[in-house]
Amino acid sequence: MASRGRPALHPGAWWLWALGLGTAATRTTNPLLLALLVATSAYVVATCRPRAPWSRSYSAFLKLALAVLVIRLFFAVALGSPIPGTHVIVTLPEVPLPHWAQGFRLGGRVTAESLVFALYDGLKLATLLICVGAANALANPSRLLKSLPGALYEAGVAIVVALTFAPNLIADVQRLRAARRLRGRPDRGVRGLLQVGLPVLEGALERSVALAAAMDARGYGRTAEVPPAVRRTTAALTLGGLLGVCAGTYGLLTAAGGTYGLPLLLAGLAAALAGLHLGGRRSLRTRYRPDRWDARAWLVAGSGAAVAALLMLASTSDPEALHPGVVPLVAPTLPLWPAAAVLIGLLPSIVAPKEPS
Repeated sequence: MASRGRPALHPGAWWLWALGLGTAATRTTNPLLLALLVATSAYVVATCRPRAPWSRSYSAFLKLALAVLVIRLFFAVALGSPIPGTHVIVTLPEVPLPHWAQGFRLGGRVTAESLVFALYDGLKLATLLICVGAANALANPSRLLKSLPGALYEAGVAIVVALTFAPNLIADVQRLRAARRLRGRPDRGVRGLLQVGLPVLEGALERSVALAAAMDARGYGRTAEVPPAVRRTTAALTLGGLLGVCAGTYGLLTAAGGTYGLPLLLAGLAAALAGLHLGGRRSLRTRYRPDRWDARAWLVAGSGAAVAALLMLASTSDPEALHPGVVPLVAPTLPLWPAAAVLIGLLPSIVAPKEPS
């Protein structure tokens, strides 16, 4: 439990930590490592999650990840898979398709190799969704908006409104279901869902109108007058910086661009940050008690970055351990040092105790 005088952790640190775990999840299909990433994020959420409406969205992301996994397996069974296999589990009735749909099939043989490949692929996407859900449950969206640069404030408002929609919707559904249970009315099944849906929609519309009125009263969308030269310089720096970031990233991902990729990426980031700094002059707003990026924020963000960097290194040095084979079928093993690298993601549960409600 955090002490009263201890400042809350910067919300950007939680997002960098979660994105680091999500990046690590994209570098492996080993189900043991993916399960360890999910367990790491779940433990940190259970330890550090504050008591707030927006922090209840983690369970919804878990359900969404499970649905994605089930849909991926269903497509592998119904539409087939390009993965060849010899271990036939079941043979479904196959629907003949026209010649222009060659390469697709409906039904047919379902092999163990295709199911395992679909399971690994679905687990990777499900783990990425769970990591994003952890960031939603840990980072206060209002404080995150307050920490954005002035040039990104309007776009940040739209993103924060989108991020808070799901938690508020879940809170409304839970409140209405509890009210129906207290009145002795059904809250499950299709009938209960239909009778809860209309009040939830009405509450969402009322919240939208109230948000629009609050934004208008606080001067949202109003900008300051800046010289034309500053506007042109801002546009040139921002556009050039984004192009440099794209070219530098492409250079890092290709073997031929390894020499120019990193310098171009750093130059693009510097130009983009300079453009954002100049663009912030148009924003007429102040910050009340801004969140500080302290040593705890560096440790939390650094732990996520360390997990991502070490898993990327492991994917190149030992690809067989991080990508178990499916043709032929090979039982996945838990590589020791990549698993130890994933456990670095537990550092926030120590340095960032649970925030007071």
